[in-house]
Amino acid sequence: MMRTAIPSFLAAALLAVAAGAPTGPAATRPPVLPGAIVDLTHAFDAHTIYWPTAGGFQLEPVAHGVTDKGYFYAANRFCAAEHGGTHLDAPIHFFEGRRTADAIPIEQLIGVGVRVDVSGKCAKDRDHRIGVEDLTAWESQHGRIPGGAIVLLQTGWAERWGDRTAYLGTSRTGPEAVPELHFPGLHPDAARWLVHTRTVKAIGLDTPSIDYGQSTLFESHVTLFEANVPAFENVASLARLPAKDFVVAALPMKIRGGTGAPLRIVAWW
Repeated sequence: MMRTAIPSFLAAALLAVAAGAPTGPAATRPPVLPGAIVDLTHAFDAHTIYWPTAGGFQLEPVAHGVTDKGYFYAANRFCAAEHGGTHLDAPIHFFEGRRTADAIPIEQLIGVGVRVDVSGKCAKDRDHRIGVEDLTAWESQHGRIPGGAIVLLQTGWAERWGDRTAYLGTSRTGPEAVPELHFPGLHPDAARWLVHTRTVKAIGLDTPSIDYGQSTLFESHVTLFEANVPAFENVASLARLPAKDFVVAALPMKIRGGTGAPLRIVAWW
């Protein structure tokens, strides 16, 4: 695990939160984060998009109403595949012996974020693979990707969320749907560049997979996960972020031995 100095803006934000945390009776009021905060998570419901070979999200009511003792009580149970909606891909997902969802250090899931906008190219080519040139173009404008950064790739695909055909490239389900998938992803060369020439904590993007839809070898997954760099998929609202100088916190359900998990991811600055 890389250890990097906390940037001054992140340290200031965390100190402001800590200093502003009320005590005593006022402790019922949550501390206020300085600046803006954006939820980058799609809600989970019956319409959440999952991989064509996986089952969807199921929420079953257990109780909802006033009890015989006079108080209201509500409870549900849910069932879901690990990989669907806004979620974490743990390194074990595509590389034997690498970290499971519960074994990823918490500090690797919180850090300085950068947003690389490739939505223009993806609008012209739904099979676009984000390349090294896209990353170096970002650096030429904004400076080197900071050590220990969480890199978020904006393809514009989040705007298609809710329309399964537009998002995946097919409305079909099952194994026969997989060859029909069309959406952008990260080129394996760019994955190797990030792993070997930069020190990143995690990679995220607003499509169903780090590899583009037509991938059959999932080389970007393999490259990242061999280096124990996890991925965040189906991320929402990236267009609302600045290009840099923000904080990301991506906290998955802590599933022991999990290859992935539902994820709540937020950013603030």
